[in-house]
Amino acid sequence: MPQKKNPDMAELIRGKTGRVYGDLMALLTVMKGLPLAYNKDMQEDKEQVFDAIDTVKMCLPVFTGMISTMRINTGNMYKAASGGFTNATDAADWLTKKGVPFRDAHEIIGKLVLYCINNNKTLEGLTLEEYTAISEVFDAGVYEAISLEQCVNARKVPGGPSKSYITELIKADREYCSAIR
Repeated sequence: MPQKKNPDMAELIRGKTGRVYGDLMALLTVMKGLPLAYNKDMQEDKEQVFDAIDTVKMCLPVFTGMISTMRINTGNMYKAASGGFTNATDAADWLTKKGVPFRDAHEIIGKLVLYCINNNKTLEGLTLEEYTAISEVFDAGVYEAISLEQCVNARKVPGGPSKSYITELIKADREYCSAIR
């Protein structure tokens, strides 16, 4: 239906990933255990290599076209991120920094998440009174620790979502793409 906004291109390309991974596994299996010189086994590598190249070459223009024309609704993204309790671990970590054993922190945060679900709230939307009703350890500092920005930017590891890591990754990718043109 024309009113729907299903990410068909992204889903189809995600499906093609399985095909390319399969080509890689077939190629690795063919190449496994070969001695140092040319072997007849290597005649079998061409089909996988060419299929993977053809598949990627077909997907790249479609995906880049999708990316270049998409509109990002950051408000919806922020709302979705806050509703999923992605900051629950950060809240538990904050409690442990306050001296609460992690087992107890886990239980406290579990009670808070259940309270939020039952009352249609998010962790960052709770009042300090609601927090202290579950545990007296809470103070206003919890709000900084569980802000979505803090939760994201604290993960400065390879593959993590921090702004600094993503900025460096984009820079490296741009440099790489410029070098291969």
